[in-house]
Amino acid sequence: METIDTIPNPDLEVIEGNKSRWAHADQRRRGFHTLHKLARYGISLRAARVMPLEKRMDLRIAELESVRKLTSLPWFSAMVVVRQRHILFERYAADFGRHRPHSIQSITKTLMNLVIGQLIEAGTVDLARRISEYIPEIGTGYADATLQQVLNMDVVNEYSEEFEDPACTYYRHEEAMGWRLPMDPERERTQRAFLLDIKSGATKNATGYAHYKDLNTDVLGWVAERASGRPLRSFLADIVDAAGLADTFFITSDREGFPTLDGGACLTARDLARYFSIFARGGAGVCGKSVGSKAFMAQTLRGGVAMPAPLEDIRYSNHLMVSGSCVGHGGWGGQYALANLDTGIVGVFLSVVENQHGVTREYIGPVIRMLESITST
Repeated sequence: METIDTIPNPDLEVIEGNKSRWAHADQRRRGFHTLHKLARYGISLRAARVMPLEKRMDLRIAELESVRKLTSLPWFSAMVVVRQRHILFERYAADFGRHRPHSIQSITKTLMNLVIGQLIEAGTVDLARRISEYIPEIGTGYADATLQQVLNMDVVNEYSEEFEDPACTYYRHEEAMGWRLPMDPERERTQRAFLLDIKSGATKNATGYAHYKDLNTDVLGWVAERASGRPLRSFLADIVDAAGLADTFFITSDREGFPTLDGGACLTARDLARYFSIFARGGAGVCGKSVGSKAFMAQTLRGGVAMPAPLEDIRYSNHLMVSGSCVGHGGWGGQYALANLDTGIVGVFLSVVENQHGVTREYIGPVIRMLESITST
């Protein structure tokens, strides 16, 4: 049979530094603004009922020096602050807008706080049980780790994600996520198959600091499926309904449809604020149905493992980043979402860091402090 000449998908082709083309600094902004179109596979969901938002702008926020500085940078995409149904502040970059979805990268991980919280409340999972009790075929990288260890990023294994290192494990994982072309098109990895191969001599973390790994989130997703008998898509549909999202919720997946829970969600800034309002409501949805656990949230505020410098004043607890009464999470390349559980105010900040590796060590701290200050009053 005659074949037709083709070329590798240029967005997903792996080039210098072992990075997909879309993830390179000069392509990253377009990549983050259109990841829902660039990834090879994905899921889209719409809410049955929408939570309306009404502008009640607080001009004091616009006058803050931190807000003026961070929203004027060329990396900036969007910032929204809400209290319940009221928008207190909203701003967008010239090349972005209110109805545009944005990759939220690792903020996606917070979905598992809600999912695992409701499963604990139902008695379906136990934080003290080992991962192998839910996934017997799991490799040594997670077999002896407890569910609590994985939730707190408190596991040691061979998985690494130092983006500056082109040989780090993350880049092989990205192939299973559908974010790059497979090295061998005839043997494309899937998420579950990839995580089965991770090994460890001992999973106990003796450093005293969180050992951050994207793959931990995917392990939690598989545990949730096994323990509940429900597909992850159904959990996500419940959360989208509970948030009352106005636009489409996109999440990338692997070839089998396993969602990229570690970083694949893409949604508008307003919808990210709607979603994070679930945490401000203690896990309750807009129609009263709970998709999280208030008790688990209280435990989250008390527990956790310190983050490494320069975020050592923040604890990683049950797949949230915790500081005082604030729960939040960051995303690779410049995103952060935060809910103050005392005031009920939610702040989200979306941006695309265009340095070589998208690393935000010196950048994300000021973003977090800005959101903490705004949401505290």
